[in-house]
Amino acid sequence: MLQIAKADKNLPAPLNSAHVSSRRSVTVNLLTIVILSKGKCGLSKCVTRYLVAMAEADLLVIILDLILRHIPIVYQEQFYFVRYIPVCNIHAILLFASTDCSVWFAVCFTFDRFVAICSQKLKSKYCTEKMAAVVLGTVTVISSLKNIIWYVILTGWYRQGNTPWFCKVTADVSSSLVWETIEFLHHIITPGVAFVMILLLNAFTVRHILVSSRGHRRLRMHSREESVKYPEMQSTRKSIILLLVISANFILLWAVFMLFSIWYRIWVLGSVPVYLPVFVMEVGFTLQLLSCCTNTAIYAVTQTQFREQLKNVLKYPFTPIVKLIK
Repeated sequence: MLQIAKADKNLPAPLNSAHVSSRRSVTVNLLTIVILSKGKCGLSKCVTRYLVAMAEADLLVIILDLILRHIPIVYQEQFYFVRYIPVCNIHAILLFASTDCSVWFAVCFTFDRFVAICSQKLKSKYCTEKMAAVVLGTVTVISSLKNIIWYVILTGWYRQGNTPWFCKVTADVSSSLVWETIEFLHHIITPGVAFVMILLLNAFTVRHILVSSRGHRRLRMHSREESVKYPEMQSTRKSIILLLVISANFILLWAVFMLFSIWYRIWVLGSVPVYLPVFVMEVGFTLQLLSCCTNTAIYAVTQTQFREQLKNVLKYPFTPIVKLIK
């Protein structure tokens, strides 16, 4: 216990806070998966499928990144044996594939809501539970195939250092143009391209909603009935709030990590003379991991029925005791 306390004291604050919240993150994502899987939150089956997949991908990232990667870094004395287990490149494939899924599931959900709100013709064909399963399955397969290359480039040995690349790499590979290109593209595609796509899709969606709301406002002004209500607009309003909050959360919490990763590679290439402080990397790691456990809070704030289901799940263990007392 004394050694663990000493390790925590010497650990940078952002990483230490991320380590402390690992159990909570797993619990929160498990709760989200259970609640959404019941299908009693008033969401369509298509939306539920995307949100469950996002929660499952986030849970995998928490397990593979925070628990299996960072805790051995925090407690190096207790996990010294990890250095002699040659599975780091396999760990890297699983971690990067699950991270890609977490990011691109968010992009797929954004596109699905864009189609549902902006194109009524495509909505009936694309925004279905079956199509959501096909899209999510395709993204999972592509993410897995994309990251197989790390098995060849990285070695099976852990560095046990708090850096973007936690597997040992030979000097020939790390100084090669192929490595530099793959590393740069790795950070540009995820989450750089995803950022751009989410921003564009949200911009088009908001623009469509503003144009539609003006049309409804004119109809309301010309209508004889003063209290005309449009259920479609109410439903659209809830969907867009959920979409924008999830998108903003994703972009804000990933921005620092992406900035550091790209800046670091440019610095290694000698294109910029200034090296970002280490605390920027620490903050980036923490915020990226935090993004994997904040969606539950978002659902609780924006979705009334989710809050009710969450209360029921939290009350469930105490229900037999209350009945017994009564």
